[in-house]
Amino acid sequence: MLSGYGQERKFSGPLKPMTFSIFEGQEPSQVIFQFKASPPAVTFKLTGETDGIFQIQPDGLLYHNKALDRETRAVHKLQVSTLDAYGATVEGPVPITIEVKDINDNRPTFLQPNYEGSVRQNSRPGKPFMYVNATDLDDPTTPNGQLIYEIIIQLPKINDVMYFQINNKTGAISLTLEGSRELDPIKNPSYRLVVSVKDMGGQNDHSFSDSTSVNIMVKENIWKAPEPVEIVENSTDPHPIKITQVQWNEPGAQYSLVEKEKPSTLPFSIDQEGGIYVTQPLDREEKDSYVFYAVAKDEIGKPLALPLQIRVKVKDINDNPPTCPSAVTVFEVQENEDIGSNIGTFIGHDMDEENTANSVLVYKIVDQIPKLPKEGLFLVQTYSGVVQLAGQSLKKQDTPQYNLTIEVSDKDQFIDINDQIPIFEQSDYGNLTLAEDTAVGSTILTIRATDTDEPFTGSSKILYRIIQGDSEGRLGIDTDPHTNAGYVIIKKPLDFETVAVHNIVFQAENPEPLVSGVNYNTSSSAKFKLIVTDVNEAPQFSQRIYQAKVREDVAVGTKVGNVTAKDPENLDISYSLRDNTRGWLKIDPVTGEIFTTAPLDREAESLYRVQVMATEVGGSSQSSIASFHLTLLDVNDNPPRLAKEYTGLFLCHPLHQEGTLIFEVTDDDQRSFPSPHFSYSLVSESSRNDWEVSRVNGTHAKLSTKHTNFEEGLYSVQSASVMVAGHRWKGIVSLPVTFCTCVEGHCFQPAGHQPGMPTVGMAVGILLTTFLVIGIILAVVFIRIKRMKAKILFESAQASEAQPLRN
Repeated sequence: MLSGYGQERKFSGPLKPMTFSIFEGQEPSQVIFQFKASPPAVTFKLTGETDGIFQIQPDGLLYHNKALDRETRAVHKLQVSTLDAYGATVEGPVPITIEVKDINDNRPTFLQPNYEGSVRQNSRPGKPFMYVNATDLDDPTTPNGQLIYEIIIQLPKINDVMYFQINNKTGAISLTLEGSRELDPIKNPSYRLVVSVKDMGGQNDHSFSDSTSVNIMVKENIWKAPEPVEIVENSTDPHPIKITQVQWNEPGAQYSLVEKEKPSTLPFSIDQEGGIYVTQPLDREEKDSYVFYAVAKDEIGKPLALPLQIRVKVKDINDNPPTCPSAVTVFEVQENEDIGSNIGTFIGHDMDEENTANSVLVYKIVDQIPKLPKEGLFLVQTYSGVVQLAGQSLKKQDTPQYNLTIEVSDKDQFIDINDQIPIFEQSDYGNLTLAEDTAVGSTILTIRATDTDEPFTGSSKILYRIIQGDSEGRLGIDTDPHTNAGYVIIKKPLDFETVAVHNIVFQAENPEPLVSGVNYNTSSSAKFKLIVTDVNEAPQFSQRIYQAKVREDVAVGTKVGNVTAKDPENLDISYSLRDNTRGWLKIDPVTGEIFTTAPLDREAESLYRVQVMATEVGGSSQSSIASFHLTLLDVNDNPPRLAKEYTGLFLCHPLHQEGTLIFEVTDDDQRSFPSPHFSYSLVSESSRNDWEVSRVNGTHAKLSTKHTNFEEGLYSVQSASVMVAGHRWKGIVSLPVTFCTCVEGHCFQPAGHQPGMPTVGMAVGILLTTFLVIGIILAVVFIRIKRMKAKILFESAQASEAQPLRN
């Protein structure tokens, strides 16, 4: 059976460089090609990466005697030579390349049997909150290695609705639209998913698959829309006023407000703690409600979740007097009309909120001209305004026309003719000297005017305004609604350097227009001189927080930002840095330009925060502080390394076939989506003789033996991993692999010598030495005893000789 083709689609031909493609897994003894020799060549020789699989017969027939395995070796580099009858090379060696084509003979495998993750309720649909990952040893450039992920089980599955979805190519798990709406940690605090992965792009009945379990905890979402807010209109309290609060689930979010509609200005603001403020008094009659949105973004400006709707209702107060559509209303009545007949309806209007006490009108006849033939000829219904004939029937010859004055009022106000102007109690309020640092909100003067119109009506209510001497609006005037006293307050900081003397002119006016022929005059105005004294003030930055972005590999000395401060007294300013903990930055003390002074490292700190101090030169050396935030953008500046500590790697000895081990490589740079890509090679020549390394996917590689002739023991295989992204980074990783006897699939190693314990030889030596020492001690003792006995005998003999003989 023939299994290979040359480039020319022939099965035989002369010896020349050729490439053959052969599917893995085919039966052995498959003919690849018939080479033909040219005289004087009589036989062929095959060398190279044969792996004991490829052979060539003397007549040039190249074949393989074992099934090929692409995962063991994807390409075999062979050399064929022709020899003469004496064994001398006639031609060659000629390179022959065998490309092993992939078949789907490996099932995909998840990297973990179980995955754990968590998600906040109401998280944005489609935004991944975790990943699962599987590998397949088949060729990833073919359908055999193309993996498809799918969620096959969700527990619990409420109303048969899927709350989770998975990107079938990347394994990214996110919420569906229904999941974003319905997840509730109180109802179901956790979910379990079963995720499957299939090769062949999931399109083939013969594809392999694997599955894994994913446990997901549901966390409470604190990014919630607050309750609707009610704000009383025309508040006289100092603004801004905090009205509500929002908060993202994690610290560091950047908040902003977005208008649903497009009014000229939105009278609301939000600070970077999520506090929402109303910035000015609201008028319900101008706009009775507001709807806008609070947005939370990350440090690069990407929304973290769906915006929150903020609803504000403006609460009515009785601040509008009743009005009439016209100054004169004309009714016609017939002579001899019955008593009680309706003559007409007098209509008044009130701009306060309908169906509240503020807009309920009361009608009353206060005058009848002429009073003939008597008073009380007419009456008006108190709440409807219906005018009726009350006293008697009317006759035209008595009086052809009656003029009625009808008072229309609500519970606090009624219609009055504004025919009197406010008059100041004094026309000159003198001089007042204040320091420019007088606190905002301070009351500095009380002014008063009077109006003789009906009390507590729009005709007698007094509003004060400054018509001269305060073009920048540093002062304001609040009116006491009960006494009409005006309180002059500081709205904005005074500034000696801008205006040292304010010649103020006050104007007192009514909210109701004056009747025709009546005008405001000098009696409705008063003057006042405000003298501002100088105070040495601290420098003022142009903004509170300065932000900049820069690549982490910029050269030392690169300008990364600039801050600007101004001294109110126009003194020179000196800049300095505080909290420069890593010493990465310096600032020009004169210009405020900020430069790098050391290499930056995003992996050490991605957002570098320092404080900038501006200090006036001279004077009292006052200073102020702003923040400078430098975002470091990632570059590929970290070499690859092993993703974890690989200990206990082993292959069973003796090898009966080539062994394979899978390992994972990563680096410390910011992860690019979907994953980084590494290439691999072996470092030493000796390793390349025994091992080979090949890429499985973007982060995993396969270490394989090239033969089976290994001794038992520990081998340290060094692989060079190269990161391919932007520019190349090379890292050396070392894998310890032990060849050992296996028992039931586990490495069996006899207990070896333990540190601190003697070997058998050492024990025997210690024992013999002990016996020798004991023998020496016994011998010394024995000799000393013997000598002592001899001495005693000798002394006894001498004593006997010295004694006299007795008879």
